[in-house]
Formats: sequence, structure tokens, C-alpha cells
Amino acid sequence: MGTKQYKGLTTEEVVKQRQEYGSNILTPPDKTSLWKLFLEKFRDPLIVILMIAGVLSIGISCYEYYHLDETLAVFFEPIGIFVAIFLATGMSFYFETKADYEFSILNSVNDEERVMAVRNGNVVQIEKKDVVVGDIIILETGDEVPADAELLEANAMMVDESSLTGELIAKKTIKEEEFDSEATFPSNHVMRGTKVMEGHGVCRIFAVGDKTENGKVFVAAQIDNSIKTPLNEQLDKLGRYVSYFSYAVASIIVVAKLLLYFQWKPLAMTLLIPVIVFYYLVIRKFKDWKSCTCITAILVFFVVFISQIIVLHDVLLPQINMAKLMAYALQSIMIAVTLIVVAVPEGLPMAITLSLAYSMRRMLKTNNLVRRMHACETMGAATVICTDKTGTLTQNLMQVYDTTFYGEKEGNTLPYTLKEGIAVNSTAHLDLSTGNEKPEVIGNPTEGALLLWLHDNGEDYNTLREGAKKIADISFNTERKYMVTLVESANGKKILYVKGAPEIVYNMCVTCNGGVTKEEVQSKLEEYQQQAMRTIGFAYQEVEDGEVVINEQGELVAKRLVFQGIVAINDPIREDVPLAIEECQKAGIAIKIVTGDTPMTAREIGKQIGLWKEGDNENNIIVGSDFAAMSDEALNDRINDIKIIARARPMDKKRLVEMLQKKGHVVAVTGDGTNDAPALKTADVGLSMGDGTAVAKEASDITIIDNSFSSVCRAVMWGRSLYQNIQRFLLFQLTVNVAACLIVMVGAFVGMKSPLSVTQMLWVNLIMDTFGAIALASLPPSERVMNNKPRNRKDFILDKSLIKNILGVGLLFSAILYVFLYIFMNVDIKDEVSSLLDVFTLSWSKEHHEITTYEQTLLFSIFVWTHFWYMFNTRGYNSGGSGFNLRGCNGFVFIAVVIVIGQILIVEAMPKFFNVTNMKLQDWLIIVVTSSLVVWVREGYRLFKRC
Repeated sequence: MGTKQYKGLTTEEVVKQRQEYGSNILTPPDKTSLWKLFLEKFRDPLIVILMIAGVLSIGISCYEYYHLDETLAVFFEPIGIFVAIFLATGMSFYFETKADYEFSILNSVNDEERVMAVRNGNVVQIEKKDVVVGDIIILETGDEVPADAELLEANAMMVDESSLTGELIAKKTIKEEEFDSEATFPSNHVMRGTKVMEGHGVCRIFAVGDKTENGKVFVAAQIDNSIKTPLNEQLDKLGRYVSYFSYAVASIIVVAKLLLYFQWKPLAMTLLIPVIVFYYLVIRKFKDWKSCTCITAILVFFVVFISQIIVLHDVLLPQINMAKLMAYALQSIMIAVTLIVVAVPEGLPMAITLSLAYSMRRMLKTNNLVRRMHACETMGAATVICTDKTGTLTQNLMQVYDTTFYGEKEGNTLPYTLKEGIAVNSTAHLDLSTGNEKPEVIGNPTEGALLLWLHDNGEDYNTLREGAKKIADISFNTERKYMVTLVESANGKKILYVKGAPEIVYNMCVTCNGGVTKEEVQSKLEEYQQQAMRTIGFAYQEVEDGEVVINEQGELVAKRLVFQGIVAINDPIREDVPLAIEECQKAGIAIKIVTGDTPMTAREIGKQIGLWKEGDNENNIIVGSDFAAMSDEALNDRINDIKIIARARPMDKKRLVEMLQKKGHVVAVTGDGTNDAPALKTADVGLSMGDGTAVAKEASDITIIDNSFSSVCRAVMWGRSLYQNIQRFLLFQLTVNVAACLIVMVGAFVGMKSPLSVTQMLWVNLIMDTFGAIALASLPPSERVMNNKPRNRKDFILDKSLIKNILGVGLLFSAILYVFLYIFMNVDIKDEVSSLLDVFTLSWSKEHHEITTYEQTLLFSIFVWTHFWYMFNTRGYNSGGSGFNLRGCNGFVFIAVVIVIGQILIVEAMPKFFNVTNMKLQDWLIIVVTSSLVVWVREGYRLFKRC
């Protein structure tokens, strides 16, 4: 491709064009305003119920204040309820908005992908967003078109326009006689967002950004979260079960408290009817109804329920003050609903979202750009990684190691046909504008290595290209494994140049320079391949007038090709790969290399990285042709043993993935070329390379920016750690659920006011759901997870260990709280004269009494501090490490500090809003220190196990 004839824009012209026509960035559509998103948080039926009950509670407080001469204190709790609701929803809104912002940053990475352009007379790489009108862009197979452009050159170009027109393949040409009159876009135009599937070309940009066709119909792309992974389904199922349980407990509490109030009289049992009906509607119908329908149902329930209470009051307890009864009933409803708010894991989606956002941002720093959200979790379950070789296992620093050319040299210079063939039969370029001694390769690294070799031998590839007029070409693909260019040479002759896999190129030749035999060529090839070299063969033919060497179907039909020789290209193994391979194997993940190299080269690479062991044999390696010929039954028996597929073709890789999946494996695949797209799409997780084609990236779920296999290994670690963090959140939340439900239910049945008030439970919910989600979702990955085997994706997220911990610790905490509740009901602790220490000296009353405000403060503080320390236990769960190992856990530490400060402020600065009173310093110390035994017992047990 004679790009030297294009001078491109100068630096000054680029600035002028950008000022006149704008940047190549699509303006995202208007987002929903923040205040609307905030109001969305109040459409939750549970929050609606609480707010309606809160409004009614304020009304009753007004009646008590104005007609029953109560003090202003009657307003503190209902106002506190609204404060707690706004605090909880506000915090949740803030962190969800923050997570969305994290994702928007990730989405902007697409504008930073690099494209080849001609500027100031040189081929350079620029970011897609920097493309301007008038830029000359070079397009190769697999590239994404950065902006709308007119083709200046087009060689066998086939473009995927499905993103705009739905047409998978559209032929592009600059020859008017070949234009398709029925095409949506002109045949000599390529549009932003479309992808080059075959061939290559040169184009001039005429529209950028919003003015492109893609920009006119643009809808801001969001990271795909619509795929239901097994984890999503498990968590949905778990959420439903917890919701059913919590609604049932809440219904029991409401009815039990009111039946106690009405002294268990049979007529009061009718209260069960509206409660059961409402429970059924909430469980079965609310998820399908619109918000307005749900709110109407809630209002109807309140009307029916309150009307029923009024009737029961007139019939059963007419002597009781109606306002007191209504306040009691509303308080019972609010406690029950608040318990549901506490118990239902509404923080779980936020925990997952925050975990994913945190993981995706941190993974980006470790060279893993997550393109689809579900891939984070799935990568942690991978059991097999099918990797290519070049750039992933090797450094992708292609350099010519040795050359073997046959025939006589032209003096001390290279034969003209050889150097011209290397220059013109190539799609790579060298950026000579940097001024460096070694120019930067732009395009295919292998072809770039050949151009660098020419450069080092004092040859200017651009001069050679300009001197030859291209007539026709055949692009390289992994099926044919060679590429062809027919030119009118500078010496006036027509010459056909062929370059590709040496054994294929040699077999197409009729003669070899110097009369070298096939055995000699084969011997030299084996010598190179035993050193893990990539080998390339060269051939040429002088074409006579009227002789056909490329037919109308674009096939090579040359009959007089002459084999010129072989070039051995070295691509060193990445230093970190052997250790990463070993780490993956220890983690129970099988590695399979799928490469186009010869079996000998592939086996040598396998040895160097530690995959091919001394005891391995021919059963562990197979060539693509044999692999394709095997039946599914035979392949199924051998699939686990195969470590290397050499001379692989695109569909071999896809079939390998499908067969592994049938065996129950979770398969990750790496790839960088357009030919890898089928396998990348089929895999459970597709990992494209940072310098891969746009087609490969589009088909993948994660892009490995630095191309290294060690980054793939880190992606596994992040995926496993993400799953573990979700388990930790569930352990923390569900343990609190068990303790809260049991203690509140006990309080209802013993005929006392709730041990935890509405505002206190809302604070507990804020700690457990929002703060707990943030603290445990932001834990850094642990290398210890790589010592475990891959989890079974079908296993339920609550394994036996988790369930045992949740039930055991939850029951223990509730038992401890019940013991204190029982003590407080029999020993009168008053803040003016006594403290927790006086429990052992005060006399016990013979009858139970209502717990005092100070006693409820103590009970509330014991509940919060016990679970606060338990959060440290969950931080160390299943890691073998200490719960106090907080290195890298800045988010966790911050949340812990917020909880401590918040608890102190609630008790000491805002006691009336939370139904508490100021506590003595000694009681603070007693509760904080004794509740910390939760951690010290676990730490002691952990150290005992290590001894």
C-alpha cells in the first residue's frame, strides 16, 4: 500500500480542523436528573409503608400534644423515623450513583483506542477521539472504522455494517463499476463503528463525532449487566427466600402484639385476615404491579386495618384511650415493616454493584479492562484457560533472529526481489517520525519485524513501496496461512510475491533458488522450530503478459513460483509467564495452548513456560487437521488430556471451547485476531488482547491491556475474591437478620415494647446494608484464593460453612440479647443512679416490668457493638487470615470509623430521636470491650488451629 504518497494533515491543520468540525467524541444522551433518581428510592413499597405510618404517627402525636397535654417529646420518635429514612436512602443513593460514575469512566476507554493515521507525511498511531475531518486513516483486517470516511484505496475489503444496517458483510470498493446501487451507504464509504472483516484500505475522514451516521443514532453504550449468571440467579433465589421469611415474621409480630393488647380474645383473631391478604399481595403481586397500584394497595390495607382496630376497640376495650391504641397499632406496624427493611437484603444488589465497580476499576489498573460486568464473577469460576501464544505467552517483541536465503546474492546487497517482496507484500508500517534509532512498528508485529530487518540492512521500505505499483493482492488469513501481492516492479516487470508458513509456501513452488532440496529446507525449519522460532517462507514469480496468477475469485493459481528462503523470527517468552502458569495450575485451572505454529515450535514453547512436562506424550498435543477430523465421541474422551493444539484454525478453537463446556468446564479464552471472535463469543469469558483487532475486542468480555498471561491470572484472582466478598456480605447481613428477627419477635410475645425501636432498627439497617455493603465490597483481592480449586458454578452461594456460621452466630447473639432483655425486665437499671455493673447488686423484682429508656439504650448498644466487631470476623472469613489485617482495606477502615462516630453521636448528641439516653462512660467501656470478645475468640481459635 503506497502510503508514502499521502502526506496527511499537518499539526496546524489538525488543530484548525478540530476547531471547525469538532472532536470525534459522541455526546451521550441526557441522563435522568439526580433528584429524579433520588425520588426513585422512595418508590419502594416498604419505604412507602414506613412513611405513611410515620405521617399517621405524627398526626397521633399532634393529638396527644394538643388534647392529652403530652410534652413535645411525643414528636421525637416520628421525626426520628423520617430522619433515619432519609439518611438510609440518601446514603444508598450516594453510593449507587458513585458506582454508576465508575462505570461511565470505564465506558470512555473506547474513545482511547488507537488507529493508524498519516500525518506530516508519516504513519503514526493516534487515539480514536483525536481523529479529525481530513485525516488519512489506514484500515486493516479487524479494525473498527473510527469515523465516517471515503475510501481512497480498497483491497478486497469486506465490512461488517450490522451495527448500523443489520448487514453482516458489505463489499467496499473504489471502482465505480463495482458499486452496489442497493447498498444503504455508498460502496466507497466506510462508517464509524463498522468493522473491517477482510482486506485493507486507506480512507479520508469526512465526518466525526455526532455528525457521523453512528452519532445520529447513538445511544450511550453501557456495560452489559443483563446476562443472568448462575450467581445472579442464586442471589435472586436467596433474596426471595429471605423476603418470604421476613414478611412472615413481620406479620406474626404485628398480630401477636395486637392480640396481646386485646388480651388474646377470639374476636381479635380477625386481624389475621387483612394481614394474611396483604402478605400474599406483597409476595405475589407487588413485583408485577406498577408503583401506583402498589401504593393504592398499601393505602387500602391501612384503611381496612385501622378501621378493624377501631371496631375491635369499641367492642372489646372501649375504656382504653383510642389515641393510645392507634399509636400502639401504628408502632407495631412500623416495627414489623422496619424489621422487613432490616431483614430483606436490599443492600445485596448494591453490594454486588459496588464490588463490581471497585473490582473493575482496580482490575483496569492491573491491565484488565472489563467490558461486560458478568465476566468479573465468571472468571473466578474458570476451570480451563485456552490461550494463544503470540503476545500472551511471549513478549510480542518480534525480531529477525536468523535468515536462510537460497541462491546467489547480488554482491553485498539483498536480491531486489527479496527486499521488494518484503516491502510491498506487507500491511505493517514503521513510524519514522519519532527520531529514535529503532522506529516504532505500526500494525502486525511479525511483518513489522521484517520491515525493521530491512531498515537495519539500510533499505527504505517506503521507497521500495513507492517504486512498485500494486495490481492485486490476497490478504493473509489463518485458513490459507499465506498472503500474496502482485505488483508492477520498479524494474518494469510484473512480479508476484508470496509470504507465509514455509511448508505451505514451499509446496506451492516448482523450484527453489540454488537447487536446494526439500529435505534441506525441512532440516533448517526443524532447527529453527526446536528453538521456538516463528518461521516465514518467501517465494516469487515473474509474470508473463497475459498470464493469470490470481483468478477472478481471488484465488492464487500461479504455476511457476520459486522458493527464496526462510526467515526465523524470535519472540521471547514473557518473564512472568512460567510463574503465572504454575499459579493457575496450583489453583486447579487447566491451561491449553491454541496456536498456528508447528507442533515442534508449540511444544518447545510449552516446555519453556512449564506446561509441557517430562512425562507428556503425543496424546497431549494435536494438530488442527487431526483435531477437526476427530469425532465428538473420540474428542470427548481425549479433550482433558490435550495441552496444545498446533497449526490450529479458527473453528478448531471454537470447537475446543464447546467440547470443554460439554464436559462441565467453565472456559476462558484469549485471542487477538478477527479469527478468534467465534471462540471468544462462545467462551464463558472471552479475553481479547490490548493490541488485538476491534472485532476480537467486541466479541470479548475482558480486554487484557498489556497482553500478558499473568494479567489473565490476576483476573482469576479478582473473580474469586469478588465471589468471596459477596459471601462475606451475606454472612454479615444474614447473621444480623437472624439476631434482629428473633429478639424483636421475642419482645412481641412477652408483651413488652420492642427491644429495638423503629429508628434504632433503621440505623442497624444502615450499618448492615449500606455501610456493610461498602466495607465488605471494597476489600482487596487475596492471593490466598489461588490456593483453592475452582468452585462449582452450580453450588449454592450459601455453603454448609456459611449456613452453620449464620445460624450458629445469629442464635448466639440473639440468646445473649435475650439474656440481657430478661435481666433488664427484672432489674431496674436507671441512668441516674446505676449502671451495668449494678446488675450484680440490685434486687430482682418478682414481676416483669417495662424496660427503662436507659436499659433500652444498653440493649441497643450491645446489639450494635456486638455486630460491629463481628464485621471484623466476616472480613477474615474463609481467608485464614486475621480480621484485623486491614492492609489495603481503606474502605473498610473508613466505614468502621463512620459507624463508631455515628453510634456515639446517636447516643450522646441525638438521643431523643433514637429513643435512647446518654450513657455513662463506664457503660461505654464495658459494652465496647466485652462485645469485642466476638473478635478475640475467633482470633484465638485461628491461632490455636495454626499451632
